[in-house]
Amino acid sequence: MRRLIGVITLCLLSFPALCQSTSKYQVATIIEVKAHQAAGDSASDATSYDVSAKVGDTIYVVLYTPALGEVPQKYAAGREMLVLVGKNTITYNDLLGRSLQVPIQSQRPAAEPKPSK
Repeated sequence: MRRLIGVITLCLLSFPALCQSTSKYQVATIIEVKAHQAAGDSASDATSYDVSAKVGDTIYVVLYTPALGEVPQKYAAGREMLVLVGKNTITYNDLLGRSLQVPIQSQRPAAEPKPSK
């Protein structure tokens, strides 16, 4: 009887772990990288970038600020990376495997090219 209660308890404790949703990383293609122009900022050194990335049927524009000493060219247009799209942020892993988040500035549907006649 004790063994049966132990097995039932173990099954009930493991049930919530099976019900949790798993995060779904998707492939993002970087479309464009532009220097971010802050309002009223006339400095020529851009420390932040507006990065446009296509994920599925949506194009997201995020604000990317590189860490001190990091070379931003690795996020050049045409590159692909795995991202996790959240409500207000996009999460990605850098080259060292650290998980980083960037804020979503805007999003729009990706325009499908119209077939020519």
